Amino acid sequence: MEGIYNLQLLQEIIKNEKGVLLYFSSDSCSVCKVLKPKVEQLLREKFPKMTVRYVDTELSPVISGQFRVFTILTILIWFEGKEQVRFSRNISMHQLEESVSRPYSMVF
Repeated sequence: MEGIYNLQLLQEIIKNEKGVLLYFSSDSCSVCKVLKPKVEQLLREKFPKMTVRYVDTELSPVISGQFRVFTILTILIWFEGKEQVRFSRNISMHQLEESVSRPYSMVF
């Protein structure tokens, strides 16, 4: 999962890519560290065309504030430039897969 720390670049990615997942976390979150490889694996296996970026909330408070992320772990998903799904704190891999599956199949 590639990190991103530039707000303008991130906004361009969201605007230009068909599907984007942002993973907001920090190094101090142990749950985030455990869940991150599982999210990466799910996307690699089931949704390979999604663009995925990691945002460290401690290193990028401006990005976190711009996207109204005030708690970690938060996952935001966009399709065709529109936010479709927002998960915070308690995230089920099953719910994540179900939430991405339908719009992903329509866009790709």
